[in-house]
Amino acid sequence: MFYFLIPTLMSYNFFLIAAAVIPALFLMLRAYRSDKLEKESGAVLWSLTKAGVFSSLIALVEERVLCFVLDRTVSKESFLYNIILYFGIVAFAEESSKYLMLRRRSWRSREFNCQYDGVIYAVFVSLGFALWENISYVMTYGVGTAIVRAVTAIPGHACFGVFMGVFYGFAKRFERSGDSSLSRFCRWLAVIIPALLHGAYDYIATSQTGNLYFLCFVAALFIVSYILVGKMSKRDSYI
Repeated sequence: MFYFLIPTLMSYNFFLIAAAVIPALFLMLRAYRSDKLEKESGAVLWSLTKAGVFSSLIALVEERVLCFVLDRTVSKESFLYNIILYFGIVAFAEESSKYLMLRRRSWRSREFNCQYDGVIYAVFVSLGFALWENISYVMTYGVGTAIVRAVTAIPGHACFGVFMGVFYGFAKRFERSGDSSLSRFCRWLAVIIPALLHGAYDYIATSQTGNLYFLCFVAALFIVSYILVGKMSKRDSYI
């Protein structure tokens, strides 16, 4: 007797999934079009997107385990709890998982022959992560969540990917030039800088100081990331 509801439910779920997916796809296209020197193959980009999805599953496991430990060692009412949660667990688990899959899928790729490729690769991994995360959020909390995350969380992940990719591209350049110490330093920065930005993003978003600080932080993050994409794209060169 409820068969007549099936088409409605299916169309509603399709709308929710579309609302979750489209912003990520739009930003992927924006990053791809900024690659002026040599476009990456669809196979590599698809592999990186899937790597981003898988990294979200790795991060989920890490967060569950570390939060279990945190809840039993630090009081939830303390300032230290929030610092460890947002900076040490959520941000580091997510950004390190992205980096792990990014390096695994692209570091030895023959197509990684331009410095800006690092930005493209990191953005696609980050948006693959955001894509899967957004679908799970939207299917749980509805289309209102999709609208909020479309203008905050998804571009936020893209911005973290930009910073990761900038240092990742430098790391590849230094490795090719034989400077392994600088390459290693940049690889560390490719995790640490996005993790710090991610932690600050989450901490400000959940603080009691109001929305103004969060909006200012997000605006500054987007502007700096946009400038970085433009500059790195224009200055791209073979490595």
